[in-house]
Amino acid sequence: MSKSNNSLTSLALQKFKKNVWGVFSFWVIVAIGLVSIFAYVLVPDDSKNANQMHLSIHSKSPGFKVLMLEIPNNIKDESTWLSKLFFGRNNTTTEIPISDYKIEGESLVYTEYTDDGLVGQQKSINISTFPNAEAESYIKERTFVFGTDKYGRDYLSRILIGARISFFIGFVAVFISLIVGLFMGSIAGYYGGKVDAFIMWIINITWSIPTLLLVIAITLALGKGFWQVFIAVGLTMWIEVARVVRGQIIGAKQLQYVTAARALGFTDFRIINKHILPNIMAPLIVISAANFAAAILIESGLSFLGIGAQPPMASWGAMIKDHYNYIILGKPHLALIPGICIMILVMAFMLIGNALRDALDVKG
Repeated sequence: MSKSNNSLTSLALQKFKKNVWGVFSFWVIVAIGLVSIFAYVLVPDDSKNANQMHLSIHSKSPGFKVLMLEIPNNIKDESTWLSKLFFGRNNTTTEIPISDYKIEGESLVYTEYTDDGLVGQQKSINISTFPNAEAESYIKERTFVFGTDKYGRDYLSRILIGARISFFIGFVAVFISLIVGLFMGSIAGYYGGKVDAFIMWIINITWSIPTLLLVIAITLALGKGFWQVFIAVGLTMWIEVARVVRGQIIGAKQLQYVTAARALGFTDFRIINKHILPNIMAPLIVISAANFAAAILIESGLSFLGIGAQPPMASWGAMIKDHYNYIILGKPHLALIPGICIMILVMAFMLIGNALRDALDVKG
């Protein structure tokens, strides 16, 4: 039996490797996952939520460059290296975009950056403000690869950090939907009768409510926030899992190996958990991949409506909401970049779901 299972697994793996788009999608998902985990190592602005605002350089085009003066504010960052790795650092400097500067005696004289050819306000600061009086080392040219958003924040940093919500909501939502769906579907399919009728009644009522409306209702009940959205999305995606599990178990419980397990005196829990569920995992894997994509789209929709992840937390859906009107103002990249990111991630999960379906098809 073990050899048979191993041969079927290896056969499915070989079929999956031959699917070019499936393998490509797999590595795209792995890459986005690594970016999500180690975002603060990769981003130019590693402050918490990449929330360094510079209103004087708002809505700049990709590739924009400016001199940035960093003034120490005597605040110590006491967060650990692990906290900085996953949650960013506390701001210990005040950043000011400048157009030029000069040193006059004991003062650093700089001109603030302004747009539209205007001359910025000239200000000065004592050199002793900087450690070891090395003022020029605190002036660096900053390049904004994706430009800046309407608050002057680095858009590349916001995009990379925003990948976390879209990526991890898929895992959390699918995990919750699997737990609830497996439980409800297993009970309904295995026991049948009134239990099946009652659970199907719950499924039909839940299924009749529009998904987005149900998510909004759950989100409002739990409150706005990061984890509340994750839970709300997960609690609306168990229906498909439950229906698939129920149908598979109704067919599987009539097979000989289930009859043999009952004759040996095994408990219902063991028969379902150890014998039936391992044999119906193929359709569950496929539907889980589809639910990943659906969860990402639902979260993006919630963030667009303003009831998803709350500011200043970065979210691709919220970025589209903040900048969709810039499409007609000549700066469409502010809305298109997060939209393309959502499209790539959703497409990757859909393609890998199709590849898994083909690989796990025993008739193919």
